[in-house]
Amino acid sequence: MELRVHVLRLQPGDDLRVALAAVLQEQGEKAACIVSGIGSFSQAMLRYAGEEQGTHLAGPLELLSLAGTLSLGGPHLHASVSDAQGQVHGGHVMQGCIVRTTAEIVLGLLPGWAFGRQLDPATGYPELVARRAG
Repeated sequence: MELRVHVLRLQPGDDLRVALAAVLQEQGEKAACIVSGIGSFSQAMLRYAGEEQGTHLAGPLELLSLAGTLSLGGPHLHASVSDAQGQVHGGHVMQGCIVRTTAEIVLGLLPGWAFGRQLDPATGYPELVARRAG
């Protein structure tokens, strides 16, 4: 199967992570990736490398880039955002990244694939497992 492209615009007040998780189910797929993502947030919640908890960032913020994978178990997303002074923050996207004016997202839906997560003893984290779907 070939990549299917799905383009969406999230609305003010939408939670980025919640909205993207819902789209995968609505499209009836088991795997997708972010092709492009830009927009703005009224607030963001990012988890920095090696940290257990997320860090709340007050807006307004610009969503500069978005990358990651989506599975039925939930999305794994990383983002770069900038504040009103142009300072850039980046990290793991958690619930609480709330769209301010828009978020323009291009998804690559991957028919024939199923993404999941499995604990990797070498890292101690649930890591991506990609399988061809029957």
